[in-house]
Amino acid sequence: MSDQRDVLERIADALERLAPAAKAPVDWQANATFVWDGQSAHPVEQSDAIALSTLRGVEQQKSAVCENLSRLASGAAAHDMLLWGARGMGKSALIRAAAFAAQTSHPGALKLIQIAPDALTSIPTLIEAVADQDAAFLLFVDDLGFDAGNAQDNLALRSVLDGGLITRPPHIRLAVTSNRRAIVARDVDGADALHERDERDNALALADRFGLTLAFHPCDQTVYLDILKAYIDPLKLQFDDAEANAWAIARGGRSGRTAHQYATELAGRAGLSL
Repeated sequence: MSDQRDVLERIADALERLAPAAKAPVDWQANATFVWDGQSAHPVEQSDAIALSTLRGVEQQKSAVCENLSRLASGAAAHDMLLWGARGMGKSALIRAAAFAAQTSHPGALKLIQIAPDALTSIPTLIEAVADQDAAFLLFVDDLGFDAGNAQDNLALRSVLDGGLITRPPHIRLAVTSNRRAIVARDVDGADALHERDERDNALALADRFGLTLAFHPCDQTVYLDILKAYIDPLKLQFDDAEANAWAIARGGRSGRTAHQYATELAGRAGLSL
């Protein structure tokens, strides 16, 4: 009997060693920003949030996002947000900057969680995990696309926003950015194939579920140079307009992103950090 007990104890010990360690629960109050990988949230420092004053050429969008996040952080009704349009015009930067500003003005009241690209279908699990937390949560989906075969993610987001069986508490809102113009385009060319129309209808069915939809358009030369000045004026650097424009054109056009890249170049030449 003793030998049999020893064997059973050794088997039990071996199974215990093989079993994965239980994950520690996430301390949602220990940090303001997280990344959700589909199974767990990982705290991160939001070190790349730029100052709101640096974002130029998007004043209307900036005002709307900041007002909405201030409402969310204060416990008032707030919208889900869709920011769509031109590449490099500050959609993602605005979400991060506005969230950081709201977190600063409402300490501990707002948590930002960025959703990994392959984790959209797990958002209901995340909502369940934070539903009873004493804080507001902004779930951030960056650079959403609607490639062929991506219907599952589309349907998952639509269900989360409106129409799913799981009730989403009002202190949990979504912010989505997308470069795809079709997400809000209302005109359908009669020559399009039927499946292309279906894809547009699916995109519009998602877009219609956002209470706040903001468009970002390509910037002209004046706005581009103004954005550039916002980056380099604190460093007391100068630039040549012609070279600045040539830099942007060589990289596909004027935008906030190309302005930042050129500012980085100027700072590097001067031996400064940006």
